[in-house]
Amino acid sequence: MVDSNTISSTARDMAGRTQESVGSAMGDSGPRAHGLAKQGYGQVQKAVGQARSIIREQPMTIALLALVVGYVLGRLNP
Repeated sequence: MVDSNTISSTARDMAGRTQESVGSAMGDSGPRAHGLAKQGYGQVQKAVGQARSIIREQPMTIALLALVVGYVLGRLNP
């Protein structure tokens, strides 16, 4: 299932790659840096979309994982 995060993250990543290429071709670091930032944002947005999909598909596994992580963190504090 493709969600809106996947679509917009792919579009943002492609726009960032294009902007980075144009900045590199012109020798201008401004557009290149903005392009890299857009790519990073797109990749984070894609990871969030994937995490949402996993949570929707396997809610019990995620709840168990959260319980284990909470228990371990609770045991680490003095």
